[in-house]
Amino acid sequence: MTISQIAFLKGHGTENDFVIVPDPDNTIHLPEALVARVCDRRAGIGGDGVLHVVRSAAHPEAKAMADDAEWFMDYRNGDGSIAEMCGNGVRVFAHYLQHAGLVSAGDVPIATRSGVKQVHIAKDGDVTVVMGKAVLPGDGVTVTVGGRSWPALNVNMGNPHAVAFVDDLDHAGDLFSVPPFSPAAVYPDGVNIEFVADRGPNHVAMRVHERGAGETRSCGTGACAVAVAAARRDGADPSVTGAPVTYTVDVPGGTLVITELPDGTVEMTGPAVIVAEGSIDSAWFAATETAAA
Repeated sequence: MTISQIAFLKGHGTENDFVIVPDPDNTIHLPEALVARVCDRRAGIGGDGVLHVVRSAAHPEAKAMADDAEWFMDYRNGDGSIAEMCGNGVRVFAHYLQHAGLVSAGDVPIATRSGVKQVHIAKDGDVTVVMGKAVLPGDGVTVTVGGRSWPALNVNMGNPHAVAFVDDLDHAGDLFSVPPFSPAAVYPDGVNIEFVADRGPNHVAMRVHERGAGETRSCGTGACAVAVAAARRDGADPSVTGAPVTYTVDVPGGTLVITELPDGTVEMTGPAVIVAEGSIDSAWFAATETAAA
C-alpha cells in the first residue's frame, strides 16, 4: 500500500511504554521486523510493545468478538512477536480510546487475543481492568540466576507466568536475557518470569523479564500473577476463604493494586498516560516495511 502518513502516539502504564498505532480499518501491515524497528529505542520510536488499535469487525482474529467489543487490541511485543494479552497495555489502550473521543469514562469492553476484557475508566484517570480468572496448571518450574535457584509457581493470566519469591530483588540479576528455567517443556512458547520480594502485609515488590521484551518497568498480567501466587502462599486463596484479597504490587515504574474475588476473577487498577503524538516518517516506514517483507 502507498503510505502518506502513519499517525502514532506514545503512552505508558506504570512506565510500561507503548507505541500506539491507530488503524480502525486494519489497513496497516505490521510484520515482526517492522514492529521491532518501531520499538527500537535508538533506531525507532522506542517502546516495550505496539498497541495496534483496530475495530474488531475489521480484524480476522477479532470478528467473532465484534458484537461484544467494538475495539480490538492487536498487541505486539517489542521484538515484533504477537502476544495474547498485556495488562498495562489494555489500560493505555482504553485511555487512548477516551483521549481520541472514541469512548467516554465508565465501562468499556476491549477485545484481546485472550478474550473480551471489561475495563472501567475512572474520572480520576485510573483504569481498572477485569483481567479474568487465573489458571494454575500445577506444573511449576525451577528458575536459576547466578547460582541461586527458586521454585516458581506456574500462573496463566491469558499469557504464561512463572512467579518466584526471593529475599532480594537484586538476586534476579540484570534480566537482559531469559533467566534459565527447567523443565523447559512447561513453557514451550516462552514465559514471563517474575521475581518477588515482600514489603509488608499484602504488599510486595517485583521485577520481571517479559517474554519478547526483556526486563520492563512494569507488567500488568505479571502483577496479577504475583498477587495470585502471593495469596496461595499466604493462605489467602479467595476460593477457600470466601473473601476477596487485595495486594499492592510495586513495580519499578510505579504501583498497581490487584484484587482477586472469591469466584477467581482478578481486577487490576493503575494509571495510564499519553505522553506524545505525531506521525512516523512515511519514507522511513515504507523502507522499513519493504526490508521486513
